[in-house]
Amino acid sequence: MAAKKILGPQRLGPLTWLVGEWEGDTGVDLSYHNKDDETSETSYFEKAWFRPIPTQENGKQTLEGVTYQMKAWRHGEEAMDPFHDEVGYLLWEKATGQIMRVVVFGRGIAILAGGDAKARDRKLHFKATPGDPSYGILQNKYLMQRAELKGFESTFMINADGTFSYTSDLILKLAATGKTMHHTDRNTLHLVKKYHPGIENQ
Repeated sequence: MAAKKILGPQRLGPLTWLVGEWEGDTGVDLSYHNKDDETSETSYFEKAWFRPIPTQENGKQTLEGVTYQMKAWRHGEEAMDPFHDEVGYLLWEKATGQIMRVVVFGRGIAILAGGDAKARDRKLHFKATPGDPSYGILQNKYLMQRAELKGFESTFMINADGTFSYTSDLILKLAATGKTMHHTDRNTLHLVKKYHPGIENQ
């Protein structure tokens, strides 16, 4: 009979599983390419870092979380600059079960997306809508005129084999075509470095 796995209280709740450095080589980006005037897929390699932050207190609200960064390189361009770069926070409020993804993309897009999650959940879903006062989307003027964001949904999942998978869906209204499309990304990453909580400046 297999020994029962004993887990501690996990201050970070459902974010506990993500802490560390990850790499994935099976990324697929589906997007509209202006230069070619077509929608196509691009495969990519990706690195991600998730580091715990101090407990955040907003009056009576207490948030636990991690700061993170994700960078992606098109296959064949790993020695060049990444084509995608994002930074942000993942936050969890134990009292209400709210999970949040605060993300800024290097293209001039900022999103605060939210959902619900319990302490042991291994699947996290985030959603944001333009104009929502809590979970909304902002973008720079150029993009607003040419690729207006109409919605955002994303899922993070820790798989049974210990890998980390995600999907991301940006709904865009393209001025070039007059149509709405889904800009999607997906990848599965493997843990390459686990952080010890007692080590500073990892």
